[in-house]
Amino acid sequence: MDQEPEIYTEPVLPKYNLTADQEKNEIIRHYRALLRFLRPKLKRGDKELVRQAFEMAAEAHKTMRRKSGEPYILHPIAVAMICVEEIGLGVRSTICALLHDTVEDTDITLEDVEREFGTEIAKIVDGLTKISSVIDTNTSQQAENFKKILLTLTDDPRVILIKLADRLHNMRTLDSMKREKQLKIASETVWVYAPLAHRMGLYSIKTELEDLSMKYMEPEAYREIARKLSETKRERTRYINEFIRPLKEKMTAGGFNFEIYGRPKSIHSIWNKIKKKSVAFEEVYDLFAIRVILDSSPEKEKEECWKVYSMITDEYTPSPERLRDWLSNPKNNGYEALHTTVMGPQGKWVEVQIRTKRMNEIAEKGLAAHYKYKEGSSDEDRFDKWFGQIREVLSTQETDGVDFLQDFKTSFLAEEIYVYTPKGEVKMLPTGSTALDFAFSIHSAIGTKCIGAKVHHKLVPISHKLRSGDQVEIITSNKQRPSEDWLGIVVTAKAKSKIKDALREEKRKVAEDGKYTLQRKVEAMGAAYNQHNIDELVQFYKLPSPLDLHYKIATKAIDLKELKEFQVLGDRIEIPKPKPVIHEVHTDHFQQKNNPKGKDSELIIFGESSDKIMYTLGKCCHPIPGDDVFGFVSTGKGLIIHRINCPNAAQLLANYGHRVVKTKWAKNKEISFLTGLKIVGLDDVGVINKITNVISGDLRINISGLIIESKEGMFEGTIRVFVHDKEELEILVSRLKSLNGIQTVDRFDTEN
Repeated sequence: MDQEPEIYTEPVLPKYNLTADQEKNEIIRHYRALLRFLRPKLKRGDKELVRQAFEMAAEAHKTMRRKSGEPYILHPIAVAMICVEEIGLGVRSTICALLHDTVEDTDITLEDVEREFGTEIAKIVDGLTKISSVIDTNTSQQAENFKKILLTLTDDPRVILIKLADRLHNMRTLDSMKREKQLKIASETVWVYAPLAHRMGLYSIKTELEDLSMKYMEPEAYREIARKLSETKRERTRYINEFIRPLKEKMTAGGFNFEIYGRPKSIHSIWNKIKKKSVAFEEVYDLFAIRVILDSSPEKEKEECWKVYSMITDEYTPSPERLRDWLSNPKNNGYEALHTTVMGPQGKWVEVQIRTKRMNEIAEKGLAAHYKYKEGSSDEDRFDKWFGQIREVLSTQETDGVDFLQDFKTSFLAEEIYVYTPKGEVKMLPTGSTALDFAFSIHSAIGTKCIGAKVHHKLVPISHKLRSGDQVEIITSNKQRPSEDWLGIVVTAKAKSKIKDALREEKRKVAEDGKYTLQRKVEAMGAAYNQHNIDELVQFYKLPSPLDLHYKIATKAIDLKELKEFQVLGDRIEIPKPKPVIHEVHTDHFQQKNNPKGKDSELIIFGESSDKIMYTLGKCCHPIPGDDVFGFVSTGKGLIIHRINCPNAAQLLANYGHRVVKTKWAKNKEISFLTGLKIVGLDDVGVINKITNVISGDLRINISGLIIESKEGMFEGTIRVFVHDKEELEILVSRLKSLNGIQTVDRFDTEN
């Protein structure tokens, strides 16, 4: 069995209290290690270029330190090392990695880089500089920057690969950052960078990014799973050896050259299973996967993988619905393998992955390895196809930053399915795609006229979700027009973009009538129909644009009766400004101080009953005192408090960092908070009595609601209770779990 991956529970930063000479030696030691890894790729003159880049970066960053106190130059060297050692990039990428922060953070300009290293390297460094400004800006600017990144990605994918290396090193050294910075960077990582790493085929980097994000966003759950993995390691190793033994004998007898070993699943993926399936750690069957790596010649790869599959399924019974054939249809990111789940000893399901050395290198090194093996091949390139799809969407995309990021995630970072046209042509679509998505993937004209589809010759609606292997025929009508609800049916960015274009066009036609009506009314008042007056009215009716104003007038959503109250000075409309009204909100939960402006003062203290402020508790996660929380300034709803592990937290922290407010709880035992528990157990006589005795009798906790449903000897109950804080909730959970016949007790987000 190969070594278990490192579990990141301890700070990885060294303590930096070195003398100037020691620091210099440390920098040189890291640089030489980089050169050692790069040596096989060095051609004539390359070593001098790398040294030149190192010296330029070292000089530019010489006065700079990281938060840990270490010299800044160690960061670009570490990023370059990840590029070479873990992603498999070469000399030019190393130079770019060494220089990636110089243009943004030092006096070096892009022209300096171009003069010393040429246009190609300058272009990549420019792309890397643009990426670093993506998140810390307002959302519309973020959208533009993100589009620039993606255009650079399609132009030169090395930009994203180097950026992923940069993000990985920052995540590995995140301990020295402030808590709120850790949360923001971790959220952003799990929201955009981990899916991007997955899409570029960098599975080990994607897994590490997810685990490290979880370490900061869900520290308790992370530590708990890490501890349990460590405790069960010995028995897991014993089981894996027992499982592998007969397979080794068969494959050796069959003359195969192979490696076979067990690999533990990542903490993040185990945690996802626990959440999705509502099971305890002990009930997660696939804590590890068995990996078989064959040393096969290119022409025998497929045949030998299937032979090994046959040997494994002769020994252990497979689960038919868990076979994944990515040999015949590799994933969009180049991943090729056979996955199956078989029933192993002691009645345990075990996942087995079969691949060759070439496939394994593509799985570990992603895009870089994919291009290495592609040289001289005439195969259609999946990455190029993917980049082409991104280019097409970018050329028409007009949404704001967050919509754009969300569309990009669902369209380009999701797992994909394979769907066939009536003539057998294969189309790749993200998981969750509908018949309408498929119609738009063929042509936007077919999409806008789509009224239904036939899947395997059976009629289905446009909202029908497709599955891999479906053969789809689209039915169209010239009378069909896209409607607003179509946006809720599709998941692909291309379909969303084309629907929005069609809706805008339709809206413009309708808005023409409203424009004419408004013009007559304004001119009848003695005012001019000009830009100033239109802008005043748009602002007064709180609408996003003149088009929306004209549309609402045309559809009678606005009747313009307020125009009588407006004054006309010259030819300008003057709208009376309303007097400010101060609202005071009293609540049953807790109160909050108005916070003055300024970054350092954004600290809101909850729980002090003497204060009066506006707030709402997030309905998506219902926080209680003791939960790790943050405040989010929403438009129209004031400050909303969310738990760090709220389902919406990663998106809010990653995309709206500038609207997040630091928050903490103050002790106040007089205030109660509503929360919910889900209880599953054996349906025994008096079980409800036992539960209510613990809650109301022993712990004196008020019950807001109780629903118990029994079925086939089991019961499932949901209880809404008022608790003072998380500590009280944890005592309640512990007491309920100790009752006879109770299987699981889990917190859930209560509904209003």
